[in-house]
Amino acid sequence: MRAAVCSRLSDDLSGLALVDDWPEPPAPGPGEVQVAVSHVSLNFPDWLMLQGGYQYKPDLPFIPGTEATGQVVAAGAGAEALLGQHVMLGGRSGMMAERVTLKAGSVRAVPAGLSLAEAAAFTVGALTAWVGLVERGRIAAGERVLVTGAGGGMGRVAVQLAVHMGAHVVALASSPARLQLAREAGAHEAFLVDRETPDIPLRDIDLVFDPVAGPLVLPLVKCLRRGGRYAIIGFVGGRGPAVPLNRLLLKEIELVGVRAGEQGRQDPAAGVRHIAEIDARAVHMRPHIGLELPLAAVRDAFVAMGAGRIDGKCVIGV
Repeated sequence: MRAAVCSRLSDDLSGLALVDDWPEPPAPGPGEVQVAVSHVSLNFPDWLMLQGGYQYKPDLPFIPGTEATGQVVAAGAGAEALLGQHVMLGGRSGMMAERVTLKAGSVRAVPAGLSLAEAAAFTVGALTAWVGLVERGRIAAGERVLVTGAGGGMGRVAVQLAVHMGAHVVALASSPARLQLAREAGAHEAFLVDRETPDIPLRDIDLVFDPVAGPLVLPLVKCLRRGGRYAIIGFVGGRGPAVPLNRLLLKEIELVGVRAGEQGRQDPAAGVRHIAEIDARAVHMRPHIGLELPLAAVRDAFVAMGAGRIDGKCVIGV
C-alpha cells in the first residue's frame, strides 16, 4: 500500500518520502478495526517529529500523522457494528497510509455537520482549545480572552470556542488574511502583530491562549490583569525569553501548561469526557481548510507548514 514514510530525521524534511509498497497493516483482531483512510490533517507536532524535535519520538522508519478520517473496511470480534461506518481516527503517529489497523476505541463517528476533510482536521485543535480554555484556563462568560496565531488551525478554533463560551475575544495574527479568518470566526477585536518585534497595546486581559510564544511572551504577560491566566499551548514562534517571576508574583498571574492529549492518557475518563464535549460543539468549531493536497505532495505540505504559508489547516487526501 501507499504511505508517507519518514526513514531518517532531517531539518529539510528530505527523510520523508512516498512509498508505494509499504507492508499492509495486520488484519484486525478482537476489538480492532481496519480503516481505509480518506483524509489526514497536518499538525505542528507532526512537523517537529520529522526533525526529531518533539517530545514523542517514534522509532524509525515511521509513518507520520496524528488525526484522520476514513471508512471501516474490516472489523474483528466485538467491533463488527463499526463495519462500513465513516469515522475519525487518531494516534500519536501512523495515519498517513492508505489503511490503518487500530483499536476500535480509537475511532469515533464523524460529528454531524462536518465533511470528511473537516473532521480529519478537527480533533487536535478542538481538543487543545477545550482543555486550554475550559479545563485549564477556566474561561468564564464575559471575560476578555486573547488568542495568538488566531488565523492558524489551532488559534482559529480557540477563537470559535471562546466566542461560543461567551467570552470577549481579542485575536492576534501575523497577516491580514489570517486576521480576516479570525474575524470570520467571531473575534470581537483583531490586531496585526509582528512576531519578531511585537508591540501589543492591550491590557486587562483575563486569559491568554498562546500557541505561538517566542518574542510574544513578555508582551503577553504585560497584557494580563491582576490574577490573569496564561495558557501555554506551544512554541510555533520559539520558546521565548524567561518570564520574570517578580511580575507574576506582583500581579498574581498564573502560567498554565496545556497538553490535551497527555491529559487523556493520564486520566482516560477525563479524555472521554473532553472528546464528548468537543464533538457536541463541532459545528461551533468547524476548521478552516486552507490547503488540501494529495498524498504524493505530502512533503510539499509539510514544507508549506514549516514556512508558515498555510492559513487554517492543511489536509492530505489519501
